[in-house]
Amino acid sequence: MSRWLAILIIGLGMAPLSLPAADSEPSHDAELAALLKKAASEADSFEDHYEAAVWLTDMSHRLRHRIPDPEYRIKLLKGVHREATLAGVRPELVLAVIEVESNFDQFAISSVGARGLMQVMPFWKKMIGRTDDNLFRMKTNLRYGCTILKYYMDKEQGNLTRALGRYNGSLGKWKYPGKVYHALDSRWFPN
Repeated sequence: MSRWLAILIIGLGMAPLSLPAADSEPSHDAELAALLKKAASEADSFEDHYEAAVWLTDMSHRLRHRIPDPEYRIKLLKGVHREATLAGVRPELVLAVIEVESNFDQFAISSVGARGLMQVMPFWKKMIGRTDDNLFRMKTNLRYGCTILKYYMDKEQGNLTRALGRYNGSLGKWKYPGKVYHALDSRWFPN
């Protein structure tokens, strides 16, 4: 059974977080260490500072090739964790969605006009009466995206495949959910 199917079966809330092997740890970077320490002490969405430091260190290591700037990387990870936790979605799932939707490009615009990290459609701003919201602003985009994703997860009673299809506008098709599952399996929940 593939790992993504196991994740789907047991539910994202029960999936273990694995850390990189000790022998694969990157060389210590003083600037990154300082940023992680500061971020962990300010991370209000974590249960404790140790959990924050572990998660931020692990995810920062995984994301470093896509986002070389450690300060921006930590800011993004803190934002993802905060907004995902607030919405009730696993932060690792949000990272997989961002990877598939925008490849971590904060200023991405799709061919149909979706904006930012989580590729939020601008019509949502008009629908909720907040036309001045900037979907390229990290916090705003993450707030909208995580809220929308959680809504679809609830609407589909936890069926993540259908929720992802709704999120992407491809309900009933496998391609998009498959890409997100692949990202989860290969990068955000590695063996």
